[in-house]
Amino acid sequence: MKKLFYLAALLISVFTLSSCGVSSNLTTNVNAIQTNVVLSEANFHVVKQVEGTVTASYFCGLGGVSKKTLRDTAIEELTKNAELTGSQALVNVTVKQSYVNVFVIWQRITTVATATVVEFEK
Repeated sequence: MKKLFYLAALLISVFTLSSCGVSSNLTTNVNAIQTNVVLSEANFHVVKQVEGTVTASYFCGLGGVSKKTLRDTAIEELTKNAELTGSQALVNVTVKQSYVNVFVIWQRITTVATATVVEFEK
């Protein structure tokens, strides 16, 4: 009986104190920034890679904001960090969300938007 009690206490501790992490790419083609750019000619050069990161925490499912708002805010942060000037554009915009769960009590969602800044020659 004592061994069963210790085993149950160990299992409860493992499930309570362990955390799980999940990551997903948001592959929808509904970007906040819509541009029509033809990159088939060599009339551009890559300037830099930029990213925008947003994090939200939830306790018992409460707090933070919706996933769509996290995505939009990450893209907004990305655009601000890009500091576009003249004939520059963002291409290959991708959004990735990472989830960290501690049992069912606490969750943290981190959304990272990345893109490439290209500049077109005149």
